[in-house]
Amino acid sequence: MSEDLTNEIEAINSIYGENTLHKTNQEGIYTLSIPSHPVSIRLSLPLTYPHQMPGIVGVERTGADTRKGYGMHVLELALQILREVYTADSVCLFDLIQELETRLVHEGERRTEEEKISLLEQQQQQQREQERGGGGGGGGDEASQHVIQNVSARHDPPEPQPQPPSGYIPQWFLSQPVTEKKSTFLARACFVHAPTMVRIAISHLLETDKKVVKATHNITAYRIRDPVNKEVTYQDCDDDGETAAGSRLLHLLQIMDVWDVLVVVSRWYGGVKLGADRFRLINQVGKEAVMRGCWVKGWDGKR
Repeated sequence: MSEDLTNEIEAINSIYGENTLHKTNQEGIYTLSIPSHPVSIRLSLPLTYPHQMPGIVGVERTGADTRKGYGMHVLELALQILREVYTADSVCLFDLIQELETRLVHEGERRTEEEKISLLEQQQQQQREQERGGGGGGGGDEASQHVIQNVSARHDPPEPQPQPPSGYIPQWFLSQPVTEKKSTFLARACFVHAPTMVRIAISHLLETDKKVVKATHNITAYRIRDPVNKEVTYQDCDDDGETAAGSRLLHLLQIMDVWDVLVVVSRWYGGVKLGADRFRLINQVGKEAVMRGCWVKGWDGKR
C-alpha cells in the first residue's frame, strides 16, 4: 500500500468514522461505506494508485429498508463522479465520498419534496370529490386551500432561545499544537448553552488572542441542547475559508455525541498544500480539545 493511500484512508476514517474505508481479504479490494446512507460499495485500488485510476467493482451491501434498485443507482452515480474527480497522480477518494454524499442528500431532499407534493395533490383531489358528492360545489377551491394550509403551512411559534449568564467569559480547553509540512493546527473547546454564547465566545477569543487573529483559518462548530426543553437543539459550523472543514468538524461532534460545546480549530498555513490530510489533522486536534474538556468520559490526560 502506497504512502498516499495510507494517509488518505487514515484521513477518511478520521473524518467519517472508523472502517468507513477498509481493506477486504481480496488483494487490492476495499469496502467503502457511504456516510449517512445504508449502502457500501467495493473499490479496486491498484498498487500504482493514485498514478492509476481506481475502479468501482460492485455493491457490497444495502440496508433492509432501501428501495429496489437503490444500490445500483448509487454504484452508477459513484462511477460517474469518479470519472469527474480523478486526476492522474492525485488522490481522489475523499473527493469521491464528499461529492457522492452531497448528491445523494440532494436526491433524497428532492424525492421527499416530490412525495409531499404528490400527497397534497391526492388530498386536494379527495377534497374535491367529497365536495362534489356532498353537493357543496361552490366551496371546493377554498376547501382545497384549507387542506394545503393544514398539511404544509402550519408552524409552531419559535421557541425563545436561552440567554448567556451575565458577564460570561469562556473557559477554553486546548489541544496540543500539531505541525505538518509547516502548517500548524491548534484546537480549543468551551462550554456553551445558547447560540448567543457562541458569538460571545468567538468575539472574546479574537479580541484577546492575537495569534488566533493571525491564523489563516479559524474553523468553528458547535452543538447545543436547550437546558429547559431537551428536544430543542442548535448546531452550526463555519469553514472560515477552509472549504468543507466546518461540516467535517461538526460531523466529528455528532459521531462523538457531545453537546453544549463550541470547538474552534485554528490553522496557520505553512505554504504546502496538505490535501485531504488537513481534515484528519483538524479532527485530530478538535477531538483532543473536546476530550480535554471532559465532554467524553474516560480521558486520562494522555494523547
